[in-house]
Amino acid sequence: MDELTAEQAVEAAKGLTFEKVWAVLIQTQKMMQNSQAAIQKQTEESKKLMDESQKRSEESSIKTEKFIAESQKSIAESQKRMAESQKKTEKIVADLSKNIGGLGNTIGRFTEAMFSTELWKKFREIGYTFTKQAPRMKFYENGQVLAEVDFFLENGMYAMPVEIKTELSLGDVDDHLVRIGKIRHYMDTRNDDRKLVGAVAGGIVSESVLNYAQRKGLFVIQQTGDSVAIASTPDGFKAREW
Repeated sequence: MDELTAEQAVEAAKGLTFEKVWAVLIQTQKMMQNSQAAIQKQTEESKKLMDESQKRSEESSIKTEKFIAESQKSIAESQKRMAESQKKTEKIVADLSKNIGGLGNTIGRFTEAMFSTELWKKFREIGYTFTKQAPRMKFYENGQVLAEVDFFLENGMYAMPVEIKTELSLGDVDDHLVRIGKIRHYMDTRNDDRKLVGAVAGGIVSESVLNYAQRKGLFVIQQTGDSVAIASTPDGFKAREW
């Protein structure tokens, strides 16, 4: 399946929210885990029965053979149910992918689409009037990709690299700080003296990750129902400039 553009992903996502899609995926995963856990339990019980039957072999070889046969049959049935459960789960995921317009299993692409049309509007509300927004911007040096960012907002004074994750982690924040440093180097080598400010976004952002990112001077954008919003900043917050 060909990869969708950001615009196509947005169009496919109309009428859906990140929360709805995410909830279905999480529910599917739980169904699979519960099914596998039940099958695993039955398999372990069957193996236990086999062990017990073997211990009784001295008392009654005929009875032992029957127990072994029943245990082997039970294990075979458990393995069959596990395979059927896996097949059903794969079908659920495939159906879900089809229902959301062919976004496939790449929930990260869907997350990007949810944020893409809102970014420049949200930052305009807090004083950054960006005149250009580009998706999946790549920065090259000596023929190699120096850095790549999900969205790059810019105007004559500022540029803002934005990294978007389905579930934002501390490591994602640290990686983005390194990424911004590389982009600063790229701009310096081209005598681009515009200031860089950074932002991270996530469909799921824990309080600890939110606080960490803001302590590092980054703006944080969160998914909120049918829209997105820049997280409230603490007293004394100052966006870091590179």
